[in-house]
Amino acid sequence: MTTIVMRTTARVVVPIILVVAIELLIQGHNLPGGGFIAGVLTVVAFALVYVAYGLDYLEIGILERDIDPYTGIFEHRTVVAYRQLFTFGLVLAIASGIAGLLFGEPFLSQTFVYVELPLFGDVELASALVFDVGVYCVVVGGLLTILSVVGDE
Repeated sequence: MTTIVMRTTARVVVPIILVVAIELLIQGHNLPGGGFIAGVLTVVAFALVYVAYGLDYLEIGILERDIDPYTGIFEHRTVVAYRQLFTFGLVLAIASGIAGLLFGEPFLSQTFVYVELPLFGDVELASALVFDVGVYCVVVGGLLTILSVVGDE
């Protein structure tokens, strides 16, 4: 059981960590950072929630647990969701690399366009952002799977 101070700190700090992670993800195709460090920060936020509220907080309180039909063992829905996120990220990262090959460019080549947004003006959208989102999903899915499985032991 954790203290009220820990829970209150988690409520304040977790949104800040997630905003910084999103900022690093978005700016990562132009500056160092990107998908990997944003994914690690997101996992840190989840780990802080797990420490403050317990590993079963998300699984029991929100998602409920399932029984695996093949083994008869309780399968955590969050672990299944994390594995699916990992797979989606891997497919997205590979697809972003292969997309250049379809246009006669080298593997993982990048392009960009400028888009006019009402509040922000001209914003550069780069194809490397798709790769960074894939890496982000791989890191978050993989590390949260490890954290959940090892933490449950």
